[in-house]
Amino acid sequence: MQPDHQFETTILIVDDEPAIREMVGFALERAGFRWLEAADAAQAQVVIADRRPDLVLLDWMLPDLSGIHLARRLKREEFTAALPIIMLTARGEEEDRVRGLEVGADDYVTKPFSPRELVARIKAVLRRAGKTEAEAVVECEGLILDAASHRVTAAGEPVDLGPTEFRLLNFFMTHPERVFSRTQLLDRVWGRNVYVEERTIDVHVRRLRKALSLHGHDCLIQTVRGAGYRFSARE
Repeated sequence: MQPDHQFETTILIVDDEPAIREMVGFALERAGFRWLEAADAAQAQVVIADRRPDLVLLDWMLPDLSGIHLARRLKREEFTAALPIIMLTARGEEEDRVRGLEVGADDYVTKPFSPRELVARIKAVLRRAGKTEAEAVVECEGLILDAASHRVTAAGEPVDLGPTEFRLLNFFMTHPERVFSRTQLLDRVWGRNVYVEERTIDVHVRRLRKALSLHGHDCLIQTVRGAGYRFSARE
């Protein structure tokens, strides 16, 4: 898979059949989407935490945890509650469709399916979820983050950030002047189902500060001794 970084919307395909992932991925690329893949629920949770896709195509039958259970888990977590999910499965009975929708899936596509129909369903769900051009642009002291295009600029110059640093900055900039502990940042940026050590936060904050230091924006991310971190333009 060679995703084109000009694409603005990322779709995660969760299916244990490589042929299905490749076929769906090809259709998504033709439609202008970036795509990621996972073969089971465990991989999916790692990708979601690390890359924060805009929508998940979720197979019902997975080798480790059913798509239904994963969907329920994602909808219960604050970090992923608003993440749109389309169930992609061979189970076409009405009872199964109802069950999928009841756990929080936004749509249900039965195999075999038309790639064109799938893309149309994806676009419809994204419109309903507000994952279109209307995503907010936030700015502070010449530092601009555009969530829709996944771009950050400082004094008009592009800032190169990894996916985790981007999510961290996005969270900070949309929650300014508030102090967040490391535990709160782990929950809000990584999600509660991802088990990483609290000092991981410090590593990513250092990386983020380094990326922002070229134009002096590293000072916006302040360490509050004994409490955590705060994003602020104040001294």
